[in-house]
Amino acid sequence: MSDNVLKATQAEDQAGGNSNGVTKPARYDRPALIVYAADSPTETALRDGLAETVGGTVEVRRGGVRAAIVALRRSATPRTLIIDIGGEAQPLSALSELADVLEPDVQVLVVGDRSDLDFYRQITRGLGSSDYLPKPLTRDVVLRHFAPLVSGKNMMAGTKQSARFLSVTAVRGGAGATTIAAYLAWHLAVDRRQHTALLDIDLHRGNAAMLLGVRVTGGLRTAMETPDRVDELFIERSAQILDTSIAANRLSVLASEERLTEPLFYEAGAAAKLISVMQRRYTMIVGDVPLQQEPHMLDFLGLAHRRILVMEPTLVAIRDMLRMLALPLAPMQTQRPIIVLNRVGQPGGLTRQQVEAGLGVVPDIAIPDMPKQLGPAATLGLPQAALRGKFREQIVELAKHAAFERLLDSAGALPDAFNRRQGDQSADARSAGRRQGRGRFRSGSSE
Repeated sequence: MSDNVLKATQAEDQAGGNSNGVTKPARYDRPALIVYAADSPTETALRDGLAETVGGTVEVRRGGVRAAIVALRRSATPRTLIIDIGGEAQPLSALSELADVLEPDVQVLVVGDRSDLDFYRQITRGLGSSDYLPKPLTRDVVLRHFAPLVSGKNMMAGTKQSARFLSVTAVRGGAGATTIAAYLAWHLAVDRRQHTALLDIDLHRGNAAMLLGVRVTGGLRTAMETPDRVDELFIERSAQILDTSIAANRLSVLASEERLTEPLFYEAGAAAKLISVMQRRYTMIVGDVPLQQEPHMLDFLGLAHRRILVMEPTLVAIRDMLRMLALPLAPMQTQRPIIVLNRVGQPGGLTRQQVEAGLGVVPDIAIPDMPKQLGPAATLGLPQAALRGKFREQIVELAKHAAFERLLDSAGALPDAFNRRQGDQSADARSAGRRQGRGRFRSGSSE
């Protein structure tokens, strides 16, 4: 192992909480099983049917899917979750909302009051839950179908969900891509309550961690130079969790700050390995990917489900945006990049109409120039101070364009955003009954 890799390894091994308490190592206290039952007969059947499997008394919480959403927003998500959707008016939408607050490796087992085959397929194939049982339940039914999944003795070969990876890139330096990436990740974690990772790809000059007041480690460099070391434990030790009452442990940051004189090495395939491992831990990954002709930068751009391109209202930025839009789409990308026009109205800049005329398309997001609001927030590392007013409205709109998904119970309702897990699909493909193999939950077993 080279001296550079050894230094990075030592830094990664020392990753942990800092003296001011802003970040702390990842937790390992996830419960093995949580059960939510909406009525007494269901509670009794689940308790009796799972008692032998879990080796003791089963803790069953009274309530349905809505109660679970409220509780799991504030607490650690289990490895296996049994949820009762009986009596819920829109069970598919409720389960989709539940998926937003769960970690992607949670095994979800569902109980409901509908017994038709089409609904079963929507739950298991469309949403990706491991199994579904209609009421009324009996001890023997639970023992036969749910108990093997809870124990891990009968792992179903369900579809593994993958987190949606969004790359944020400035077409020219200084356009504000790092700021937008950091605050987009904050919004997804704090407002949307999704398990989110912010990945700062610039190992020498990354500023995303500083914007959020998070310390950096040597883990990202190690991942780029020795990808064979990257696994889920490596990610938990290297990524710094933003530990505040507001973030509620939903946001992790993986960044480095190497010396400018330090040469860096990149192992082929390291980007793909890092993203694939992170997708097992997070539901959303936001990458600040600078535009540089380096192999790992280009690899990260190719791995993104959706590219977000940030520009300023200048003539040079229009030229560079057109060049970026001309790049071919990667396999995971089914639509053109999202265009963010930043700092609209800045002194000496073009008007929005002039930018639209130059591009030939209307930017998807337009963020006004707000130096008095964003400058102090960035200096102090206080994202909650920046995310307000017009700036917050545009970050929320950006999240809807890039990462929002809802499975609707009404077949006639129009989807209001894009599929965040498997790429953007057509309206027919997003219909809950036809989404076979593209689930919100990951089928697996409790470990």
